[in-house]
Amino acid sequence: MFYSNSAIGWADLESLLASIFFTLEAMPADVERILEEVRVIASSFGERKEVFQRIADFLRKTGNYRWVGLYDVDHAVGLVKNIVWSGPEAPSYPIFPLTKGLTGSAISFRRTVNIGDVAADPRYLTALGSTRSEIIVPVFDSGKEKVIGTIDVESERENAFNAKTQSVLELVSDALRLLWSH
Repeated sequence: MFYSNSAIGWADLESLLASIFFTLEAMPADVERILEEVRVIASSFGERKEVFQRIADFLRKTGNYRWVGLYDVDHAVGLVKNIVWSGPEAPSYPIFPLTKGLTGSAISFRRTVNIGDVAADPRYLTALGSTRSEIIVPVFDSGKEKVIGTIDVESERENAFNAKTQSVLELVSDALRLLWSH
């Protein structure tokens, strides 16, 4: 495909290249490498919060995400609590009712919530003002009956999370189940 300066502007070309870059799908070997590294970090020694921080930082760097947050779900008190985050700033809502936001939907429906345009979704609780898309992946207990945590990934681009990204994050969630249980 050839583009001349007259057929496409620099902004269009930059947008096209960004789209291609961010929609590249990981090869199966890359997915296995990611999962293996997550397992290694999850089994490493350290305080719970330190281990979670290493996981959030790894996911953010590996996926080239702008922000990653890991949350505990406390059904007894009805709250979702941020454990750690990796990104430019802390979440606006570090603790909130488990019935609120996109996270509340992921918990109540027990499935991943992948929103391409958060501005168009009334459930969205603003974490960072420049967020355009968000994916919330539930982490289940060992019986896969109860959501015990969530992985929250945000992007400043609309429709940032394709099906492959969702699948990888769901595999990461499965790999982290035991860590959340301790």
